[in-house]
Amino acid sequence: MTMIASQHDAGANLRLERNGPIARLRIDRADKRNAFTQAMWQALPDLIAAADADPAVRVLVIEAAAGGLFCAGADIAEMMAHRDDPAWLAANQAAINRAQWTLARTQRPTVAFIDGDCIGGGCGIALACDIRLATSRARLGITPAKLGIVYPLHDVRLLIDLVGPGQARRLLYTGALIDAAEALRIGLVEALADCPDPLLDAIAANAPSSVTALKGFTRRVLDGQVEDDAETLRIFAEAFSGADFREGAAAFLAKRRPQFGPA
Repeated sequence: MTMIASQHDAGANLRLERNGPIARLRIDRADKRNAFTQAMWQALPDLIAAADADPAVRVLVIEAAAGGLFCAGADIAEMMAHRDDPAWLAANQAAINRAQWTLARTQRPTVAFIDGDCIGGGCGIALACDIRLATSRARLGITPAKLGIVYPLHDVRLLIDLVGPGQARRLLYTGALIDAAEALRIGLVEALADCPDPLLDAIAANAPSSVTALKGFTRRVLDGQVEDDAETLRIFAEAFSGADFREGAAAFLAKRRPQFGPA
């Protein structure tokens, strides 16, 4: 396991590690149920950028450093301590928005592995990932209405993209916690699993250029694009002359496993 970057000493309680093509962004604040402080929100984009900048990384998983929880959301005690400080509140809101926007648009495919509580801002982090896996002990909920605050519009859109407007309204209006089975049924998570490694390995085994392009196309569709433009047509056409296609096609014809280069 290679340490790419760490924000633990800065009080952010986050660390980024790489094992082969798989990067793991670990949340390490178990004594506070992995609640995110402002420092953690501020650190997240730089850690994501570090994973993106490493050509060996093919997939990024966000998970807790300790089992049994994912993230209880934003640190409400910290918010209350600064509730009368407009500058701090503005900086905190900006940090949350930037972290979520960056995570939702990182180049590498992202997976949230949810083991235990995934609530409020923690659920927002999971929503911003491409794929969500949950263990049987996961509980998910979006609880701002219980606190008298609101979810960012960006995150509400991510939620609606996943579960549709009706289920999104139910989750937002009630603030209810749901178990992993219900989250799977309504589309809030994609699969139940005790370990993310089989999915991570399957993604990492594929052509990084293909996965990156397909992720970009998916984001374009979610952002409202409905027809090809010059850029998407160029990406589609150039893939057929790329090194990944040559290797993938050669492996297919030779009936062997392809060995793709770095991203």
